[in-house]
Amino acid sequence: MNLNLYSPLSEAYSSKSQKIRVLSESWVNKYIYCPCCGGDINEYENNKPVADFYCASCQVDYELKSKKNTMGKKIVDGAYSTMIERLKSDSNPNFFFLNYDKNSFDVTNFIVIPKHFFIPEIIEKRKPLSQKARRSGWVGCNILLDTIPDSGKIFYIKNGKNNSKDKVLNDWNRTKFLQDSRTLKSKGWLLDIIRCLDEIGKQSFSLRDIYQFENHLKLKHPENNNILAKIRQQLQILRDRGYLKFQSRGQYKIR
Repeated sequence: MNLNLYSPLSEAYSSKSQKIRVLSESWVNKYIYCPCCGGDINEYENNKPVADFYCASCQVDYELKSKKNTMGKKIVDGAYSTMIERLKSDSNPNFFFLNYDKNSFDVTNFIVIPKHFFIPEIIEKRKPLSQKARRSGWVGCNILLDTIPDSGKIFYIKNGKNNSKDKVLNDWNRTKFLQDSRTLKSKGWLLDIIRCLDEIGKQSFSLRDIYQFENHLKLKHPENNNILAKIRQQLQILRDRGYLKFQSRGQYKIR
């Protein structure tokens, strides 16, 4: 895989944003495969409003976002209201994020975030555009990368090094069960627990470790009066879906 974005296609454009759009889309079309099945992905021809690429085999869409230098904590996206409606209707695509060096145009990081990790709380509402702006009053949004669990950021390329195709496919399939969540609320609880496991930072952990997040989870879910029981319930679901392994009484291991 050639990690440099350069292509003669960009010479036809003078705008820097147009150049990087053409370069990044051309590179993805040439080198990136579907993380679900491993097959080829195709580029939409007419700038489909909600996606840039699709997998004909899996019938899934991908939207591409590019950013120079570091990935940072957030990615600028489109209209806030449109994004929230897409999340509620489950019509949002999966997201590709490409991070490149602005001087060399080498790809530094390339990740895919499955759409089942997208819930309203990871979407930040931006301030409306000023009255002087061409689209006065328009409200955009940011995707808060730092609120997405580690298992939801699947790296094809990390710090300039390729991950194997098998690893990408395995990482994708590991959390595919989240697609089955019936509501955003139920999915949100599972993602909250997975984020807590990220904070613990150990592959093997105890109930005592995760019980330390009781107050944090109570603030996020004030309507729940039995947080510890809810934690145990979510761990049971994660165990049943193969994300966790039960080792002994009160002891778990992340697979």
